Amino acid sequence: MTTFFNGYDGLLCDLDGVVYAGAQPIDQAIATLNALISAGVPVAFVTNNASKAATEVAERLVELGVDTDTEHVMTSAQAVVNLLSADYHRDAGPVLVTGSPQLTEQIQAAGFEVTQVAADDPQVVVQGFNPKLGWNDLAQASFAIQRGAGWLATNLDLTIPLSQGIAPGNGSLVNTVAQATGTRPEVAAGKPAPVMFTTMAQKFSMTRPLVVGDRLDTDVLGAANAGFDGALVETGIHRRQDIDAHRVVVTPTWVLPSLGALLQEPLDDYWSRDA
Repeated sequence: MTTFFNGYDGLLCDLDGVVYAGAQPIDQAIATLNALISAGVPVAFVTNNASKAATEVAERLVELGVDTDTEHVMTSAQAVVNLLSADYHRDAGPVLVTGSPQLTEQIQAAGFEVTQVAADDPQVVVQGFNPKLGWNDLAQASFAIQRGAGWLATNLDLTIPLSQGIAPGNGSLVNTVAQATGTRPEVAAGKPAPVMFTTMAQKFSMTRPLVVGDRLDTDVLGAANAGFDGALVETGIHRRQDIDAHRVVVTPTWVLPSLGALLQEPLDDYWSRDA
């Protein structure tokens, strides 16, 4: 197995704030990914963004110039559908989906009936991000949960890094419903839960992967939960100075200025918790 950067044998890479910010690729990110892929390093993408299907994410990466495909992408939408299929019966009632059309389609493809209204007596609410969500969408989810429906979330990211700045993420919308219902989701399928990392590591035979992300509370914590090393890149939400504020959660193995640092030596140039 080809190794890179301190002997890691695979890369599990976040997208927003690492590879791109909004519509814009982050400097050196595409070239770095392609260099690793060309060298034979397994590179997989693990994203909490549930508003796009894995095929769409892969298509976007290819359009940006990354040599990848759908098999190398896992989203929190896929993870929540897996949880839904494991924990709920398809004939026990509809699923109220508060999220993107792509999330709805994936849940329907798994054999579940879908609704957007609490009056249909849904058995569970699945909440994912959609920038077009409105008050009524959140209200219907709240009504269903108050009537006893289960509640799954794709992810709890409070913010999303965009080219214009930082915007509210799915976690902010989940908190709105939580305020109305007085409860929290049973499970959030995405990071920092370890399942997406472990699934992709096993899929591509990574025994010592490096997780790279821009958030301490999802990417770095998720890496620790999976038993993997995590690198924080300072191109998205968090920076090195944020580590002290989040130390009670987890400390990254590395702090890198950007994804491009993976191809630069020596390692002493970068902050490490083991230094």
